[in-house]
Amino acid sequence: MDSLPLGLYVHLPWCERKCPYCDFNSHETAQIPEQGYISQLLKDLEREAAALGDREVSTLFIGGGTPSLFSGEAITALMGGIAARLPLAATLEATMEANPGSAEADKFAAFHAAGVNRLSIGVQSFQDAQLQALGRVHDSDSAHRAIDAAKAAGFTRFNIDLMHGLPEQNDNQAKQDLHTAMELGAPHISWYQLTLEPNTVFYTSPPALPDENLLADIQDVGEALLAEGGYQQYEVSAYGRVGDRCKHNINYWSFGDYIGIGAGAHGKLTSHDGGVRRYSKTRKPDDYLSDSGFKRVGEKVLNAAELPGEFMMNALRLNTGFEIADFTARTGLEWSAVAETVEQQIARGLLEQSGNTIRASAVGRRFLDTLIAEFLVEP
Repeated sequence: MDSLPLGLYVHLPWCERKCPYCDFNSHETAQIPEQGYISQLLKDLEREAAALGDREVSTLFIGGGTPSLFSGEAITALMGGIAARLPLAATLEATMEANPGSAEADKFAAFHAAGVNRLSIGVQSFQDAQLQALGRVHDSDSAHRAIDAAKAAGFTRFNIDLMHGLPEQNDNQAKQDLHTAMELGAPHISWYQLTLEPNTVFYTSPPALPDENLLADIQDVGEALLAEGGYQQYEVSAYGRVGDRCKHNINYWSFGDYIGIGAGAHGKLTSHDGGVRRYSKTRKPDDYLSDSGFKRVGEKVLNAAELPGEFMMNALRLNTGFEIADFTARTGLEWSAVAETVEQQIARGLLEQSGNTIRASAVGRRFLDTLIAEFLVEP
């Protein structure tokens, strides 16, 4: 649907070392096939662009893996290739994930010159003991230097990724990480709890994590500290100073459209008749690099029963919630499809309504999975 915002997600799947908590499609390698992979990405994009007409892309996100392992020349070729194949908004937000290693930080100026205008730096913690427990390849000094390098390269917009609920972490340590990020002038902080995901090292060999009471204390202390520092929470784990929110992620949470290119990348597109189609790309990098490896897999048009859950899974993550009219505009369904369930959750205290705006209550945000489950189709 042409009126919906359109984003582009690019997946660069390689990393120096697979972290024990990571369940993303990332793969360790000592040598990245840069030229071949960029070539495949652009072929993939050409196929996607052919069906888009003149729809303008307003946001771009390069994720991974560790995209900053790629050379400045490769990212320049990628950005130029994207601009040649898609109409890009004059106000394009172009975010790239980066690790704080010194080799990556040395490339920040080249990434900025290529057209990347926002960095998301995966610090996770500023404390060496915590970084070692997480299996990270950088230390605290590297994190500080990377943030300085980002600012020196011209990045006025950058995000610092931090985790809490880390092995044997206490509330003071979590608080200190936030203090450090704020002192370094981060316009945006993503602050989220470590979870043990299936198919990870931590899931099969779990470390000692804080108990539920301590996790709740850490959450409360951290949220208060961020608010005092001028960071507005606008999503479950996203905090930005005034005017600095991640537009690309807001598009996800608002049930907007996005193209996905790269190994394992996901996409979501709405057709003119209101049908919502989700797809992903060939997952294994070696398969993706083959002649026809960038094909869509797992392509599916969501049915009417699935759409409410899909919409709520995203929209209820936003502190502001959503407008009732947006539900119909983004799903093609009448409000009656969810009205009864919404009323039930308001009665339970998990949802709030103000005029035509629906949002999760403070309790609903704390038990968001429980709330969203009410809108999901039974298996």
